[in-house]
Amino acid sequence: MTSLVDDHLYRQKQILGDPKANPPIDPIIPVSPSTWWLGIKKGIYPAGIKLSTKVTAWKGKDLRRIVEGEGVG
Repeated sequence: MTSLVDDHLYRQKQILGDPKANPPIDPIIPVSPSTWWLGIKKGIYPAGIKLSTKVTAWKGKDLRRIVEGEGVG
């Protein structure tokens, strides 16, 4: 599993993985993109930080809470 750094920002492909990348990226949270965005809408997963119109990233500390079972903080 990827070690999460609290003060780093992670993009969707880093979180959900990308088996087609070279080398393949293992998922941190193994859900589909549609499940990820639905979970954000429902408050299951943290809302991201909009870096530009097409780029969203998530804080490592927020992702760590999900991985460790603490939920959205």
